[in-house]
Amino acid sequence: MAFTVNPIKFGTDGWRGVIAADFTFERVAMLAPIAAQVLADSYSDVASNHTIIVGYDRRFMAEDFAKLTAESLIEAGFDVLLSQCYAPTPAFSWAAKAYNALGAIVMTASHNPAAYLGLKVKSAFGGSVPPEITEKIEAKIGQPVSKAKQPGKLEQFDPWASYCEGLQKKVDIAAIKNAIASEKLKVYVDVMHGAAATGLERLLGCPVEEINSDRDPLFGGGAPEPLPKYLPDFFRAIKEGAKKYPHSLRVGLVFDGDSDRIAGADAEGNFLSSQVLIPILIEHLAERKGFTGEIVKTVSGSDLIPRLAESYGRSIYQTPIGYKYIGDRMLQAEVMIGGEESGGIGYGTHIPERDALLSALYVLEAVVESEEDLGTIYSRLQQKTNFTAHYDRIDLPLPNMEVRAKLLERLANETPTEVAGMTIVDCLDVDGYKFRMDDNTWLLIRFSGTEPVLRLYCQATTMPEVRKILEWARDWANS
Repeated sequence: MAFTVNPIKFGTDGWRGVIAADFTFERVAMLAPIAAQVLADSYSDVASNHTIIVGYDRRFMAEDFAKLTAESLIEAGFDVLLSQCYAPTPAFSWAAKAYNALGAIVMTASHNPAAYLGLKVKSAFGGSVPPEITEKIEAKIGQPVSKAKQPGKLEQFDPWASYCEGLQKKVDIAAIKNAIASEKLKVYVDVMHGAAATGLERLLGCPVEEINSDRDPLFGGGAPEPLPKYLPDFFRAIKEGAKKYPHSLRVGLVFDGDSDRIAGADAEGNFLSSQVLIPILIEHLAERKGFTGEIVKTVSGSDLIPRLAESYGRSIYQTPIGYKYIGDRMLQAEVMIGGEESGGIGYGTHIPERDALLSALYVLEAVVESEEDLGTIYSRLQQKTNFTAHYDRIDLPLPNMEVRAKLLERLANETPTEVAGMTIVDCLDVDGYKFRMDDNTWLLIRFSGTEPVLRLYCQATTMPEVRKILEWARDWANS
């Protein structure tokens, strides 16, 4: 059976490929020193040393690829801090800044299916590198990398200690812990066999109901992405908890494979994407924490976000999809919170990186301090802004990247003028094509940056309308 080997191309956050086909030891050993050299060229005036942080998640052979990466970097003359164990990607971003390193290289494919592994490059500032950095890395691929006259040094480190200590200072850990101890609060956590395993227990210093904690390179036959179709165990646990603890505040939290994305569930087990969590966090940070700064959203973000921002007198800044754009904005302006529809949420008082465990702590703090269920808080915010809408997204697998290219060409040359019988009044092509109708219903059609997948997003006044529009978009793509 023949496999097509795809070129090394960085997507919204790093390069990802199918293990043994695209993602091989040979390619990683070639790419890592190139990435490190670009980091050195870009951040030597920021870093205080010539060190690269190397980390990994719990994917198949991730630690082996990390070890190979470390060896290739040492041979190229870089000092390396190699992780002793798996950890969330944000922990390695944190380490890059905490150790004043040139940056970090992390072996992870985030939320992608089990066949994938990937390589993320993090800056000296502790966030994803901007597009111009990855373009420089791609431009150097194929050029020879010479051995250094003096090899670098290797040290190992615990990625959890400093990271947890930093996060614990940002919330009232004692209040959350006391609420759990008194059974006022019950926390259900699905780590999806990923790098968030043990994370909340380390941070809170007390047990929580953690499921799918074991390392499973096949991710239970699904993908480590916080979407309802992959979460049957999670919903079952929350519904059983409703019977056992009917008088407790019950919060569900879900983390993706490398713990930089989050989703949740309310007391009744209703799924809450970041389209719901971000408004809840905006209220908490603005009202109870007193944080200042603008709110950053991507083009796929809910229309509730700008309405809520207006109610707090906050400005909105909109970016293409990809947290690197949000992180870049955090280096330019005062930002309270920045988030994307897929679950990546970050904070201006933290590193310029999405961080699911910090988001989880803020969500728990919001519930404890408000003494309200997440569903109740969200309903109240809809009433506050006089805005109610429903949202969903479907991912349509494509046979290959050639089909992706043909659909992209079709969008550019035969741009639709109506959607499901509704006239398009505005088209935004910053990232994909976002069509807005006269009742403010919108449909976004865009492509994954890392795999042959067409993503379809929709927000409308009713869920039946959302489903109707998404089905129209699916039919359009299949035609």
